[in-house]
Amino acid sequence: MLSPVAVGVDGSPESLAAAEWAAREAVRRERPLRLLHVRNWHPRRGEAETAHAAERRRGRDVLRQAEERARTACPSVRAYDEQVEGPASAALVKAAADAELLVLGSRGLGRITGLLVGSVALEVVAGAGGPVVLVRADGTAAETRETDGGRRRDVVLGADVAQPCDEVIEFAFEAARVRRARLRVLYAWRAPDPLTLGPGEIGLVGDPERAEEWLRFLAAVLRMWRTKYSDVDVLETVAEGRPSGALLKAASGAELLVVGHRLTDRPRIVRTGPVTHAVLRRTACPVAVVPHY
Repeated sequence: MLSPVAVGVDGSPESLAAAEWAAREAVRRERPLRLLHVRNWHPRRGEAETAHAAERRRGRDVLRQAEERARTACPSVRAYDEQVEGPASAALVKAAADAELLVLGSRGLGRITGLLVGSVALEVVAGAGGPVVLVRADGTAAETRETDGGRRRDVVLGADVAQPCDEVIEFAFEAARVRRARLRVLYAWRAPDPLTLGPGEIGLVGDPERAEEWLRFLAAVLRMWRTKYSDVDVLETVAEGRPSGALLKAASGAELLVVGHRLTDRPRIVRTGPVTHAVLRRTACPVAVVPHY
């Protein structure tokens, strides 16, 4: 059996939006959809059996509602559901390991406050060995809208020219391919501080020349992937400034933002990195976090 697109659901509007997004992605990738509800129950003494039965019933209701949302969006999706015991973060990390990708909902708190990801979602993103996509309840409509020219909205990839990662790049190219969307690859660079330049370093090169040099580096990194995915339209861009700010600007109106997450050898440390954390908090479009070493 092909590994599924998995989605964690809990009955919230955000998880229902995630179920809809996951159903569309499962159909695109020709994968089954696994609807997963994690039970976190803490019964009082003497009420274990009653509480367990109530939690199972609630779980069935949650899964039924999520499946209805998924099938309404994609009637052809091949879906199945499952209930598992918590803790939620551990169960979802395990689900990510067995899935093509894992989809979770994120709660938005408005334009000023930004995006409240939640401790469970952050733990899953930090610990998952496979890609995790976070979806906002008010962001799924961007999936079906087109630009004025009739072209699908971009998939945006935040690239690291210094340490390019195959897993992250391939995920972004594949996401663009199955959507028939343009892939916009962005690298954000910072001008060197004249006070920190070492002997022999060129500090007098202007920003336009420096940007052209980074653009050539980015083109070299993507050359192999352009050949492999020759049917994907690619736009290579560089920007001076902080990576998080540049990505947030580029992702405005995008279908999907793809970023990498470097896994740590110290599993007890839950950390997503400053750039990933910033875009998860503030980006309205779905964000795919792809782990790598």
